[in-house]
Amino acid sequence: MVKERPDLVQRFVDASIKGWYGFLHGDNHKAVEMIIKANPDYTPEWSNSVVKVVNERGLSISGDSAAMGLGAMTDARWKDFFDTMVKAGAYKPDLDYKSAYTLQFVDKKVGM
Repeated sequence: MVKERPDLVQRFVDASIKGWYGFLHGDNHKAVEMIIKANPDYTPEWSNSVVKVVNERGLSISGDSAAMGLGAMTDARWKDFFDTMVKAGAYKPDLDYKSAYTLQFVDKKVGM
């Protein structure tokens, strides 16, 4: 899909970022209602609590995302994650981790 329809992938990524940004920083009551329909254990109170903590602690907009937008990724962060997983024994050092991601659709200041 990335090679055949990059325009579609870009629109999907942008819409996802905008959706998350709206959920975390806007009126999310319709989204919460939909989540509750699928998961009755989820409550508006729980949602409000989680969103409040995420925003107060800067868990969505901080670090790279403060400069590049929600969903920011960098080669350096991927390398750091890979090195951490190698050290933990989860990945072999010769794994071609760079083939597992692309920065083509992110870091465009969407969701700022």
